[in-house]
Order: sequence, then C-alpha cells, then structure tokens
Amino acid sequence: MAGSGLGLESGKVRLVASQTEWPVLFEREKQRLLPAIGGLVLGIDHFGSTAIPGIRAKPILDILVGLPDFAAGVRLIEPLQNLGYDYVGTEMVPDDHLFGLGVARTHLLHGVVHGGYHWTRNLRFRDRLQAEPALAADYEALKVDLSTRFADNRAQYTAAKKSFIDRIAD
Repeated sequence: MAGSGLGLESGKVRLVASQTEWPVLFEREKQRLLPAIGGLVLGIDHFGSTAIPGIRAKPILDILVGLPDFAAGVRLIEPLQNLGYDYVGTEMVPDDHLFGLGVARTHLLHGVVHGGYHWTRNLRFRDRLQAEPALAADYEALKVDLSTRFADNRAQYTAAKKSFIDRIAD
C-alpha cells in the first residue's frame, strides 16, 4: 500500500505515531476481502495497536477473521493468495491461520475460530484499551520500551508484551 505509511520488514520492530487513517485503511481492506472470503467467514474485525486511537504502533494493520471452525482456515488460502496475501501457516501462533500482505508487511490477517478464545481475547483487549485511555497509555509506554530493547527481534518483542496482554484480556 504505497503511500499509506504501512509496512514493516520481517523480524523488525519500529513504532510510528498513531494515524487517523488506519481505521479507514482497515475498512478499505475489509471491503476488498468481503467478495473473496465473506462467504467463508463469520466476521472481520480490526484489532491490534492500529485499532487503538492515539497510541504508537507497528505500521501493520492486524485483521481478525472469524472462522466457523479452525479447519476452515485452509479454505482461505487460495482466495487470499489471489489478493496478494501469503499463507504463513499455523506454527507461529497456535490456533491462528496467519496470512501476510507485502514483503514489508502492511497487513497481517489472523484466521481464528469466531467466538473462540483468540477471537474473544483479542477483541476484549482492543475494547479495554479503546475504553480506557490510561490503560492504553501504559501499554504504549511498555511497547516503546520494548521496541528499543528488541528492535531486531519481533518474536521477543511480542513475547515480552504477553504478561500485560494476559492481565487485561484474560
């Protein structure tokens, strides 16, 4: 998505200021996804830090796609490949069919069971941070600290946020 400000190299951590166009870019992508996968999924939602107004985030839109059951995730591969997404698989995040768009990733699409643990947890975390600016500010401060310590190791950066996320989302 040239000109969108989105895109991050594999394994890197770089935070950017919150962008008012992130929700618009999500809605645009959702409208692009619906004709391809709308009949295969039960919901499409924006989550992750780009869904939290006012906090710095990695410049990657996280998209949560609700599956009727986990096995249905493989039916997304072909239609999403036709839209330019790469199937990353299920090994990086258990119970999550992960798809990426762009070599420098602009979008990460997570296919999880609609109403299941990952669906509920991700949306609960997003909703709490949207509703509680002080909590969102605490999360942003943690992310800024971790981004300097783990700028070249996204896996460690993500793992280091887990206890904060667990406390809020579980």
